[in-house]
Amino acid sequence: MATINKDEATEQLIKNTAKRLVFREGKFNATTQEIADAAGVNRTLINYYFRSRDNLFDMVFKDAKNKERERTTSIIFSELPFKAKIAEFIDNSFEMAKSYPYMEMYLVTQFNQGCYYQDEEGMGKIIKKFYEEFEVAMEEGLIRKMEPIQFIINMISLISFPITMRPLLQKTMHLSDEEYNRILKDRKEIIMNALFIK
Repeated sequence: MATINKDEATEQLIKNTAKRLVFREGKFNATTQEIADAAGVNRTLINYYFRSRDNLFDMVFKDAKNKERERTTSIIFSELPFKAKIAEFIDNSFEMAKSYPYMEMYLVTQFNQGCYYQDEEGMGKIIKKFYEEFEVAMEEGLIRKMEPIQFIINMISLISFPITMRPLLQKTMHLSDEEYNRILKDRKEIIMNALFIK
């Protein structure tokens, strides 16, 4: 088993702390000092390992996108039936949202600022595989007749809206974390019923 040296451990600690502040606590504008304080390290170490706060955030963003891509790839290329793949994707999305409630909001913010993840070949393979299975499912009568892109938009909208709007929903609807998580859990069946005929 490989051992992690002190430098690697400190670097990982800083990355994990930035991830927690941004994705779990929603502190998108956390300063270098705030990150250092939360990690229990000297601020100069952030500059030593990452050169700047922006570089640290870029690395956290890329890590998040890599994990998102790996998650989607593992589901799409699994041996599960199409409908079960969609169910697993919903489960994983909501589990991630419970651990990191601000991750999706941060990724959308970065995308809107032009920070795209460059992996066109990998994404192309995922879309091709999805479209192939979607066409089969539609022919089998599991899905209403529509373009696959419309199905994807419907699915992502039904999953993402309550995640990205969580702060507003909880505030205006006076929902506790427990109530919100229960509603999120109940949404899986609602989404599956909206996407599939049978």
